[in-house]
Amino acid sequence: MREIVLDTETTGFDPETGDRIVEIGAVELMGHMATGRTYHQYINPERAMPEDAFQVHGLGDEFLADKPKFAEVGQGFLDFVGDAKLVIHNAAFDIKFLNAELKWMNLPQIPWEQAIDTLAIARKRFPGSPASLDALCRRFSIDNSSRTLHGALLDSEILAEVYLELIGGRQPDFGLSGDSQKPGSDAVPEWTPRPRPTALPSRLSEKEAAAHAAFVAKLGDDAMWKKA
Repeated sequence: MREIVLDTETTGFDPETGDRIVEIGAVELMGHMATGRTYHQYINPERAMPEDAFQVHGLGDEFLADKPKFAEVGQGFLDFVGDAKLVIHNAAFDIKFLNAELKWMNLPQIPWEQAIDTLAIARKRFPGSPASLDALCRRFSIDNSSRTLHGALLDSEILAEVYLELIGGRQPDFGLSGDSQKPGSDAVPEWTPRPRPTALPSRLSEKEAAAHAAFVAKLGDDAMWKKA
């Protein structure tokens, strides 16, 4: 299964009021594994960069002046994406901008069904908890120390790691596929996970652990919990 983890940077919040895309970054996954193939493009928005947006991503008018316009790269972007699912954090924002740019070029729109929204997944898995990309990096102990400013390709690479954690991480091969590593086969061995160098910390609070211990103490010496 091919997926594209994608992020954009823009001049603002609404393409209908003149805001434009200034950067697209994307990472290709096959079977939830990064292939090393990426898409990255800075784009001349054909307008001045608002200071608020510049403070977010650091892409100014002088830097973007000689970059191609979206009309020059739109078809190439669609060719890279193809029919792959698009993994995006807050997909409604990016799809809105991409479809506006594509519409202005009379190119096909990206259907909403093609998007996988990691923000929605995070909010469903961890209701009431912060669900920003930075917050999810902290939750999953993903290093985002190089993320001093928003950057579309860097954010896509980080989001790819977050996405794999959100869907349960990379799953091991249980040997159920009929053609996996037969003797004499030239097939490339499927990926299997390496053990973590250090165990994940317990998510059980001290209060919960104490309550459990008190409960087990009431069960007597023959309690299964005391024999485990």
